[in-house]
Amino acid sequence: MTHYAHPQHEDILLVSNIQENGQNIGHADAGRVWHTDMSYVAAPPRATLLYAQEVPEEDGNALGATQFASAAAAYDGLDAETKTLIDGRTAVHRVSGRRKSTGTGKQDDPLRSKQPDVVHPVARTNPYSGQKAIYVSEGECVSISGMPDTNAVALVEKLAAEIQRPDYRYVHEWRQGDVLIWDNGAVQHLATFDYEWPQHRRLMWRITAGGGGQD
Repeated sequence: MTHYAHPQHEDILLVSNIQENGQNIGHADAGRVWHTDMSYVAAPPRATLLYAQEVPEEDGNALGATQFASAAAAYDGLDAETKTLIDGRTAVHRVSGRRKSTGTGKQDDPLRSKQPDVVHPVARTNPYSGQKAIYVSEGECVSISGMPDTNAVALVEKLAAEIQRPDYRYVHEWRQGDVLIWDNGAVQHLATFDYEWPQHRRLMWRITAGGGGQD
């Protein structure tokens, strides 16, 4: 997604619906499904930061909220049998499957199809706290080690549903100038698309930091 990088600062990804000359200046479809950032690379970032440059509004109300869900709380809430089942297992992540359920962001599908599969533990461990977190995404994770694919997909769906439980969520209503930073290995997030170009403008700067160190 380097074509959505900030023109002066390549480490900043523009997340925006703003268009110039008929083209999106940033990744307009980012966050369409529950996910952790860059789980499709071998060493995903440890932290993600979002900085709100422009926040869409309507009738004085902010639009484009972001939902966050604790995959660490979800792991802690699993029954002992499920923890035993997933501990030590790995899952294959295939980013091209992430948005099949939405049918959006197709302009970037050729890039996603070139991204090789990667393998991560189903439950990742934070090296500093020792805390475990479920690390699978529905649609993206296509298999689990030591399991038939049909069983693996069903388990991924079950684990994804656990992460998304309302009692594990926080919803952030953005204000211009807000900066949020979170543990990318322990949190999944989902964007709210209740705004529309050109009547609403949204511009976020995203920075990721630190790779790996959680397996």
